[in-house]
Amino acid sequence: MGGIGMPVVTLYWDELEKLVGKSRDEILKRLPMLGCDIERVEEDHVDVEFFPNRPDLYSVEGVARALKGFMDVEFGYVEYSTKPGNWKIHVDESVLSVRPRIVGCVVRGLKITDEVIRSLMEVQEDLHWTIGRNRRKMAIGVHDLSMVNFPLRYTAVDKNFSFVPLDFRDEMSVAEILEKHPKGREYSFILEKSNTYPMIIDARDEAISFPPIINAEKTRVKESTTDLFIDVTGFDENVDRALNIIATMLSDRGGQIESVEVIYPDRREASPDLSPRKMKISKDEIFGLLGFSLSDDEIRLSLGRMRYGVEVGEDEVEVVIPPYRADIMHPWDIIEDIAIGYGYERIIPEYPETNTVGLTHQWNDVRELIREIMIGMGFMEVITFTLTNERVMYDYVKRRGEEWKDYTPVMHPLTEDHTIVRTDVLPKLLELLSHNKHHAMPQRIFEVGDVVVNMQNKLHLAACSTHAKANFSEIRSYVQSLMRELDVEWDVREGDDEAFIEGRRGDIFVNGKKVGVFGEVHPEVLQNFQLGYPVVAFELDVSNIFDVGELL
Repeated sequence: MGGIGMPVVTLYWDELEKLVGKSRDEILKRLPMLGCDIERVEEDHVDVEFFPNRPDLYSVEGVARALKGFMDVEFGYVEYSTKPGNWKIHVDESVLSVRPRIVGCVVRGLKITDEVIRSLMEVQEDLHWTIGRNRRKMAIGVHDLSMVNFPLRYTAVDKNFSFVPLDFRDEMSVAEILEKHPKGREYSFILEKSNTYPMIIDARDEAISFPPIINAEKTRVKESTTDLFIDVTGFDENVDRALNIIATMLSDRGGQIESVEVIYPDRREASPDLSPRKMKISKDEIFGLLGFSLSDDEIRLSLGRMRYGVEVGEDEVEVVIPPYRADIMHPWDIIEDIAIGYGYERIIPEYPETNTVGLTHQWNDVRELIREIMIGMGFMEVITFTLTNERVMYDYVKRRGEEWKDYTPVMHPLTEDHTIVRTDVLPKLLELLSHNKHHAMPQRIFEVGDVVVNMQNKLHLAACSTHAKANFSEIRSYVQSLMRELDVEWDVREGDDEAFIEGRRGDIFVNGKKVGVFGEVHPEVLQNFQLGYPVVAFELDVSNIFDVGELL
């Protein structure tokens, strides 16, 4: 099923060996120790899966930079310089309510080859998919600088504004692009609630980009291109992170980075900011988390291999963090890299001092039984995030939740999508179905997992079935079959959960206690999740049916 997963990066051997300065056998031996999975090895390339928290490794340039440090070809922090440029973007007040943030840079003196274009396109799409959340939060445009007439204006236009989009020969209006252009159809959902649309327009009043949808044909990058202009638009600091990753990647290719001045109605900013951050970590914290001590030289070597700058003091370590490392948010992130640089294979395993015999928790026994029953009824198991937001958990399903009493908020959320801990599983399943509308019907999915209600862990089971003829009788039969297989006596009473259609919903009772709900999902809820087919669903509080011990 869909969702944000782990990007697979294709690395071509001829480029990788040349950039790293090591043979493929040496690279293959060390690459997994950097923290990745090798998907497949072919004669001309290797496919590598990286964790979403390392977007700087989504290109051959980024991987080569990391490997050169890890394999002792180069050592320590690389200083990236930005030359002040006379490039300006004026931000109009009208766009601030639509897509408010824009940054950019100019890259001069690049030798544009097929390999560079391929790498740039691949990292662009991987960044869109991961930190850009499928272009919602951030989108990147790459242009031939010679075809861009500065100063630029970042503004909002109406649906009748027209230009020639990439891969087309004729002018199209914004409305036509969203309806007829392949990229417009694919990403129109991002702007569906807007009456005006973001547009980057040059000094000749010609559009060069319609973010986050499509660039203009006139600034297409070709093999004859030597200088690039890159824009990144969006909502938050991920815009700056993406620009830093691309700027440093192209700098590694030999490009000279020039800054762009962005003039907002109330301030001016220069981008990109490639200055490093610094973080101080106590040695006690490092050794305590690792479980063993390191000498000062071992700390320097471990961090240098991971491309940090480092100053080792008597009690603490000052670490210089490269501008492309968007994932470093806590001292423990640095300590993890110390362990990688030191070498996990060098850490000597020890038997624990306390000998115990492990047993499965009753909670997991019940979980396994439920999985077996649901799969036997033709449902596919999914696993969704336990972090969510009030919009998905309550607003979209016409429910209400009170902070702390019902749900637990996250103290320092990284994104607006993950602000609370889920209290139900069903809204997450509906969200998943909305990401998989392109798959064939019927779709039947379930999840048995943890929720937190009123500061207490509970075990919930939720299931959905969606297809053209989904109805109340179908979902009742699934609940009946499940309860029969679990050997549980149950009753149904008329329900009042507004997530379901009145008259086609029921509450599930066991031993006089309400333990769940089921029914036909309300059309308004379907509309909120942009679902085009009927959905029937149920959710059970399993920990309210079985005595599964203390839920930790």
